[in-house]
Amino acid sequence: MTATVNRPVVAGVDASVASVAAIRWAAQEARRQGTTLRLVHACVFEGRAPLAGADSDLLLEHAGRWLRRGAGIAREAAPGVQVEVALETGLAVDLLLAESADAAVVVLGSHGLGGLRGALIGSVALRVAAEASCPVVVVRGHADPAGPVVVGLDATESSEHALRFALDEASVRHAPVLVVHVFGDGTEPTEQRGQEARVATWARKYPALTISSRAVRDRTPSHALLHAAPAAQLIVVGTRGRGPVAGGLLGSTGNALLSHAACPVAVVH
Repeated sequence: MTATVNRPVVAGVDASVASVAAIRWAAQEARRQGTTLRLVHACVFEGRAPLAGADSDLLLEHAGRWLRRGAGIAREAAPGVQVEVALETGLAVDLLLAESADAAVVVLGSHGLGGLRGALIGSVALRVAAEASCPVVVVRGHADPAGPVVVGLDATESSEHALRFALDEASVRHAPVLVVHVFGDGTEPTEQRGQEARVATWARKYPALTISSRAVRDRTPSHALLHAAPAAQLIVVGTRGRGPVAGGLLGSTGNALLSHAACPVAVVH
């Protein structure tokens, strides 16, 4: 992420198990990028009214404890990483979206921060992934350190940004890249050749990377991406950002990957 290397990696913190996984991933990412890790916590969770008096003090005490614990987890996961903590009042979504304006990447667990119990993906993670100003990584499953960085490619502008993000991630990880172009029955051969030319152009800019490309005929892009590399360390997708309904902004591909992927998923705007 050459353009944002001096911006912090931001991770949302709460008491959930998913948050611990996100902190570890974010700490290692900050160390790879040579930047600061910023741990943030919103004192008022989604769906709760503000508290006052003794209840407020208790909430602040718990929040401070979670942040201190998170900082310890981060330093253990990535010794030497510089850690900042931020405790704010307000809704988790609002805080994280504000943080995304100056972040290299926002990292979240797949649940927690006020998400709905039983849901495949937490409501906060879904909204932040859809609306953030920077790439968002939702940490889920198991990231195989020997696996490739997998990126979905189509004709959209966000797909181009996703490809560059994937290449930058692979560079700092010394990982191979698998570019997956999913096409339907009506795809013209010229479109497939155009996608291959795009990949070849980027490959010349990253000569040190091992980049492979795979064209897959499938009506469901998320299905193709999930099965392209079952041992991936990261899946990267773009988002078209259409529609006014929260959760619908990512489209079916992004939503499906955030709910079912076996490894962390990066959503790039």
